[in-house]
Amino acid sequence: MRKLKLLLAGTALLGLAASPASAAVVANLGVNPTSATGAFNHAVGGGAFDDQITFQLVGGPQFLTVGSVTNNFAGPSSQIFGFTGSIFQIVGAIGGGDDIRVIGPIAATANCGANCQGFGGATILNAGNYYLDFTGVGGGSAGYGGTLSVSAVPEPSTWAMMILGFFGVGFMAYRRRNQTAALRIV
Repeated sequence: MRKLKLLLAGTALLGLAASPASAAVVANLGVNPTSATGAFNHAVGGGAFDDQITFQLVGGPQFLTVGSVTNNFAGPSSQIFGFTGSIFQIVGAIGGGDDIRVIGPIAATANCGANCQGFGGATILNAGNYYLDFTGVGGGSAGYGGTLSVSAVPEPSTWAMMILGFFGVGFMAYRRRNQTAALRIV
């Protein structure tokens, strides 16, 4: 009977240790974060984590850039295993099961040198409340950091004026070249 109790207690402890990490909001980047205000980092330490970093977009569509989320580690014991990132639009409460995944999940790769893993991305998002979601299993003194920034998407009239300007510059260069050729012939 005692062995059975020990076996059950050991199984319960193992189940608690292997249970998924609970979600936690670790930072709020505010409204329309820029490269100056959109920096974030978090020391996850050892164990499973599911971190959210919230932000809000206002105004028209915004061009969102997640610039290089990285985990620099001294050795394999501080690496983040299964390190992924996603962006969700908040519908109701964060993690309530009704949030809309906009990007991801994107898995970190060893694309930033030795003892480094990271990922990044860009997209256009409409106004709303969003969060970055990072998950993984950190070893030892694992942590990550990165930046998120947004900028306004140019309106169609701005694009039209820019294209018209390019045509104007091209036409002026064409006329100048033809006038120079005419002077050489005469």
